[in-house]
Amino acid sequence: MPTIADKRKTFRELHRSGCFVIPNPWDVGSARYLQHLGFKAIASTSAGFAFAQGRPDGAVPRDMMLEHLFELAHASDLPLNADYENCYADDLAGVGESVKLAIETGVSGLSIEDGVERTLYAVDDAVARVRAARAAIDKAGGDVLLVGRCEGILWGRCALDETIARLKAYANAGADCLYSPGIKTREEIAAVVNAVAPKPVNLLMSSGANPLTVSDLAALGVRRISVGGALARVGWGSVMRVAQQIAHEGRFDGLNDSAPGAELNGLFRDDLKQRTP
Repeated sequence: MPTIADKRKTFRELHRSGCFVIPNPWDVGSARYLQHLGFKAIASTSAGFAFAQGRPDGAVPRDMMLEHLFELAHASDLPLNADYENCYADDLAGVGESVKLAIETGVSGLSIEDGVERTLYAVDDAVARVRAARAAIDKAGGDVLLVGRCEGILWGRCALDETIARLKAYANAGADCLYSPGIKTREEIAAVVNAVAPKPVNLLMSSGANPLTVSDLAALGVRRISVGGALARVGWGSVMRVAQQIAHEGRFDGLNDSAPGAELNGLFRDDLKQRTP
């Protein structure tokens, strides 16, 4: 099994060229299954983990999130990027402390959002927070990748031009990768990619309504593609449909679409053998 240092080195190499998908597991089993499919890296999902704990997105306390990140970082051979919300702090000292704690879990990358509760920080404050995160990473050795996020389009708080200005400022403040969840069209994507080049861009694909494929996004210059909480919501969608059918109609035919137990047992049995000394 690769060491944490190995994973971090691999993760940085993935961002140097090409395009890769970084799917978002929410527990150990989903992380190991995604490794089984051949993905090169994974990212946590704050929403997916929150739902699994019976909480809304954004309501997971830092200590619980750190335990989850540690578990995921050691669950597979893949580098893990942490969906770390706003670093659980408004002040710069708090950002630095939270980043330090996340690094200690073994993550290979982490993101810092520029707002909280659907309100953006002032640009100068957001930039200072990226610098604080960068300083904490550099103090720890500098091998963890920092993702600067602008939530403006996702939250309907700013237009594309302001989003691009913020992302460029975060890049200048030390972010290694830039991310604006909510951009969708070819024109928006190309504008962001070109504006922050040569730094890599992460794109969120959280709905099947967007017809763009991995090949399309690679051609636009996107470096990595995540799906956020979408995989977790797909699972919840299936559970909700079938459970409602049982509760309200007394029928069980929805269970016919379930994954075969023998296949899951075989997958995790083989995985366990590989991990047992």
